[in-house]
Amino acid sequence: MTEPTGTRPFSPFEWMLSLRYLRARRKEGFISVIAGFSFLGIVLGVATLIIVMAVMNGFRHELLEKILGLNGHLLIQPLEKPLTDWAEVAARVDKVPGIKLAAPIVEGQALASSPFNSGGVLVRGIRLEDLEKLPSVAKNIKQGTLKGFDSGEGVAIGRRLADQLSIRAGDNITLVAPRGAVTPMGTMPRIKVYKVAAVFEIGMSEYDSAMVFMPLKQAQAYFNRAGDVTAIEVYTQNPDQVDSYRKAVQAAAQRPIFMIDWRQRNATFFTALQVERNVMFLILTLIVLVAALNIVSGLIMLVKDKGSDIAILRTMGATQGSIMRVFLITGASIGVVGTIVGLLLGVVISLNIESLRQFLSWLTNTELFSPELYFLSHLPADMDTGETTAVVVMSLVLSFLATLYPSWRAARLDPVEALRYE
Repeated sequence: MTEPTGTRPFSPFEWMLSLRYLRARRKEGFISVIAGFSFLGIVLGVATLIIVMAVMNGFRHELLEKILGLNGHLLIQPLEKPLTDWAEVAARVDKVPGIKLAAPIVEGQALASSPFNSGGVLVRGIRLEDLEKLPSVAKNIKQGTLKGFDSGEGVAIGRRLADQLSIRAGDNITLVAPRGAVTPMGTMPRIKVYKVAAVFEIGMSEYDSAMVFMPLKQAQAYFNRAGDVTAIEVYTQNPDQVDSYRKAVQAAAQRPIFMIDWRQRNATFFTALQVERNVMFLILTLIVLVAALNIVSGLIMLVKDKGSDIAILRTMGATQGSIMRVFLITGASIGVVGTIVGLLLGVVISLNIESLRQFLSWLTNTELFSPELYFLSHLPADMDTGETTAVVVMSLVLSFLATLYPSWRAARLDPVEALRYE
């Protein structure tokens, strides 16, 4: 006896039967509950994965943008002799193709104080022409102005530092450096009062609360570096290709130098971010996996419950392939619809994550994203098309794989055995 040819694959008959099995009757309510939880699990798993990956991408992108917007992509430091020829070296490096800016700096630590408070700061001496080419500072001046920055004895400070010291643009700030004038009594601290010419806000608390920009000549005098600088910060057009600029910069310097790039300076920080991102992806994938396993258990129970139905269909001429496709469609429908709903939910929340954070902060009356802890003043989200696609594909693959065993088991059911005890 030959196997019945049956209907063509994925015919309306198979879809109708699959959708009927999804709408469980009263006596099959438990199976319907399992299917519902499977659907919710996939929705939440996919949405959570998309949201978390978007937030971590946004967090990395924002930090990278702010760190590289303020610090050079390559740092040139002197070897053998001080950087007394800094002006010539900076001018030559500035002409290298792909280099946006070569800024000589004098850097040192100091104690900033006002009549109200005090705190440790990092003082960076820089020329006005170079500072104006740093959009993260020049385009975020909240008080005062940078005009006349080089000619006067004014400094630019971060907004959080200004708030901490309770001062504004136009007020005075006292800077105390541990190494000042050398006297017979030893090295005395250098104390000098500067006018606050401008207050900037980069949006990264670490910089807004601890950075002080000073005119280069003033910084050279303040830190006893007459005639030389600490280093030269080099900004490139493509930070990710920083290695390709090394040889050209080395040749343009025309003197012994030591170079360190932004990846080496921030290696620990960005490596930790990458590890955390990968671990979060693996952990959240387990949510989708658990939901897929729920599909398996729900379908197995459905197959056992529908044993007599399957047997009758087989005796009426339904092929094993047809029975298998019926249950394949039943299980896959949960996974596909759940993935689509999860994708839409994840995209909507990712695009409105900051508004949602502000609403929850207002609702709970708590600070959900403290700038002091997370460095950034807002919650960023940057959806990556490739990652989002990978999450959707992974969810669909897991959902389809989950249906294979129960569907195969349904197709292999012996009609005689199934009807014997009915």
